Amino acid sequence: MVPEAGESNERRRGSERMSRTAKITRTTAETSIAVAVDLDGTGSTTVSTGVPFFDHMLEALGRHATLDLSVSATGDLDVDAHHTVEDVGIVLGQAIAEALGDKVGITRFGSSALPMDEALVLAAIDVSGRGQLHYAVELPIEMIGTFDTTLAKEFFIALAANAGLTLHVRSLAGENSHHIIEAAFKAVARALLQAVALDSRVGGVPSTKGSL
Repeated sequence: MVPEAGESNERRRGSERMSRTAKITRTTAETSIAVAVDLDGTGSTTVSTGVPFFDHMLEALGRHATLDLSVSATGDLDVDAHHTVEDVGIVLGQAIAEALGDKVGITRFGSSALPMDEALVLAAIDVSGRGQLHYAVELPIEMIGTFDTTLAKEFFIALAANAGLTLHVRSLAGENSHHIIEAAFKAVARALLQAVALDSRVGGVPSTKGSL
């Protein structure tokens, strides 16, 4: 279930562990974004950004990472979709970071090589606390509906930086922009699912430094 305001990291009634949820809002002169996330959800999504292809990608991200995800965004789409896509990445990253809390017990690493028809994309994640994107995705610069294909990278930059993820995304094959970008979102989703998963064998934070 997507959390209500004020529920972030509160203990669930009758549960022995903390609820890994967050709700973040951010308003600027360019956009107004509200994101709610539950890392231990079932993949239920409610997404509205005004950019249909981007909505489709966020729904795929939530579904395949089994996040309960709510995204509501309004932005200056009369200019273009850049600010909306980037700012959703910022706020979603912040929500994931808040929901992760102290990161005790997480698996930390995850990776996925995901096919979609002729496209094949590799994504790998380290919940390192050092937000950075390494992106090698070859695709034409074109519009998919109202979504500029260059905006996929902008989203992942913002997501990685604000969630504190070391994120690698690399295309291994593909010709169709829709297929490549969708494979990228789904590969990131599957890698994220692994990385944030709780492992009962992990004592404390999975780092020799003692913190992430």
